[in-house]
Parts: sequence; C-alpha cells; structure tokens
Amino acid sequence: MTDDVKAVAWEAPEHNHCEKTGDWFWILGIVTVVGALTMFFFGNFLFAILILIAGLTIGLVANQEPTLTHFAVSTRGLRVGNSLYPYSTLECFYIDEDNLAGPQLLARSKKMFMSLIVMPIPEEYVDDIESILEVRLPEEHLEEPLAHKLLEIFGF
Repeated sequence: MTDDVKAVAWEAPEHNHCEKTGDWFWILGIVTVVGALTMFFFGNFLFAILILIAGLTIGLVANQEPTLTHFAVSTRGLRVGNSLYPYSTLECFYIDEDNLAGPQLLARSKKMFMSLIVMPIPEEYVDDIESILEVRLPEEHLEEPLAHKLLEIFGF
C-alpha cells in the first residue's frame, strides 16, 4: 500500500446475477395472478392492473444479464457509472470484506432521500481504496439495507 494512490478504477457487474429457474417464474406468475384476482374480487380494478404490470415487469427485468458498470474512488469522490459523489456530499464509509459476494464499499450520503451507495470492489484494491478514503471521510460501521438483502434472497 502506498500513500500516493490518487485513484482506483475498475469495472464490475451492476449487481450479482443468479439464473432463475422455471419454478421461480411459475411462483412469480402464481403470486401475480392471485394478487390481481384478489384485487378484482375486492373491486380494486386499478390496483389489480398495477399488480399484473408489476409482475410482468419483474419477470422481464429478472431475466436480463447485468451490464458492466465503471466504478472509481479518487481524490474528488466516488464515481458509479456517470455519477460522481463528491466527498462533501458523503458522511462516512465502510468496507465490508466479509460479504459473501466479495468485498464491497458502503458510503452514506448526506442527502435525505438517498440510500447507501454500495460498490463491489476487487480484493486487490481494498487497501488502496481504504487509504484514499480514510483521510477524507470517517469510517463507521454500515450495513446493507434490509431491502437490498431481501432482493438478494429473492434472486435479484
């Protein structure tokens, strides 16, 4: 680890993709149809249509392969794709090396409606990223949001 590291950049899939089986799609279809029929039975036709559209959309999105996204940690801030998050907009960071999918960087934003920024990081860059961040942001234990963990359990 050197102290003169100015930036670290890499590419990674935007999320961990797991192949869905036919059973997964059958369960999605059954839950969608039952939910829509229940709403039709209670006379809530608009919500029933919304459930059908949501089920169809989830099925289409779940089958797509993740695209490669450019990530970077520099002296200016964190970059995810085309978005730059300057250090002045961030509160703290945490590097979770115990995640089952591999190490990841979590950063909390000062913005009210923004959740954590979660970036998968290659193991060989962990020390360099930590050396860049520790002089710019305080380190605080952060965990993935519950919604993020639930989506991973359901295969997203």
